[in-house]
Amino acid sequence: MINNDPSEKNKTALIVGVTGIQGNTLANELIQHGWEVIGLSRRSTLNSSGVQEVRVDLNDGEAVKVALENVHPTHVFFTCWSMQATEKENCEVNGRMIANLLRAVEQGPQLQHVALVTGLKHYMGPFEAYAQNKPDTPFREEQERLPYENFYYTQEDILFDSATKHQFTWSVHRPHTVIGYALGNAMNMGVTLSIYAAICKETNHPFVFPGSPEQYDAAVDVTDARILAKHLEWAATHSEAANQALNIVNGDIFRWRRMWNIIAEDLGVEAAKYPGQPTPLEEQMIEAAPIWDHIVKKYDLQPYPLKTLASWWHSDADLGRTIETFTDMSKSRRLGFLEYQESKNSFLDLFERLREERIIPPKS
Repeated sequence: MINNDPSEKNKTALIVGVTGIQGNTLANELIQHGWEVIGLSRRSTLNSSGVQEVRVDLNDGEAVKVALENVHPTHVFFTCWSMQATEKENCEVNGRMIANLLRAVEQGPQLQHVALVTGLKHYMGPFEAYAQNKPDTPFREEQERLPYENFYYTQEDILFDSATKHQFTWSVHRPHTVIGYALGNAMNMGVTLSIYAAICKETNHPFVFPGSPEQYDAAVDVTDARILAKHLEWAATHSEAANQALNIVNGDIFRWRRMWNIIAEDLGVEAAKYPGQPTPLEEQMIEAAPIWDHIVKKYDLQPYPLKTLASWWHSDADLGRTIETFTDMSKSRRLGFLEYQESKNSFLDLFERLREERIIPPKS
């Protein structure tokens, strides 16, 4: 039974993209705090108990309307996207997805707030024009939009228009690379690096930082999925954060030249000397699938194929950037969000959970 009481004590969250890194961690956070949680996705691979599931394709407006006919959330958290071949298609598809969702819920009697998760391509541009306008760091929310098509801008405009018409508040959250637990996710650096290390260890392949010299040496930050979840809940329930775009990262910065050694030690491999140039994972791991299958059998791991766990292309894109990338959290701090997460532990905590869940080999 879906809760229809709009009082402060009875908050009902609709999490769109509940099976992803962001949505799944948010579901766990909200359940712990007494929320009723409804999770929307196209497939059912939840790692959360207590989530009421709705399965529907957001591209099908009529199907979304039918699926959500009796769902009346107080808060909506939109945490998914669909990657397309061009940014024009990204704008069309991802704009349609949020528009279909909002049309199904925006006139609901209880709706108070809608949160949209985007990212730092807001400042760096879409993949087609990535970093062509060299961005100024640290990224700040008041920076103007770039002169390119960007599906983040499309989604924001659709959200702003709906909020104005239907009198609910909104928040836009801009994380950097999200580190957290999820399987089958297309943008999953933490899991990808742990798989890379396991393959290197098994084959005596050097565990070499695969990215650019600029990323190896520059200041950078990441976003733990757990701190993103806290940020989303905070913005949804504190009036100070209403109708604000907000960066969200862990609160520290690091350089990969140091972090690579920390990761290597925890994963039981030796960090190789950086070669001074990119060595993309997609090229290094092109024939790694049978090796991973062997590792799975050898250590009695959960039988996930390599393509389900590792997103080589995304980690190559993140680690291969030739610009400095880090974010200013001052706005959220001024408004009252004071949570902090040490980035080293974002990786190490994830690796420990992956071992506990038998996704990667145990420590030896």
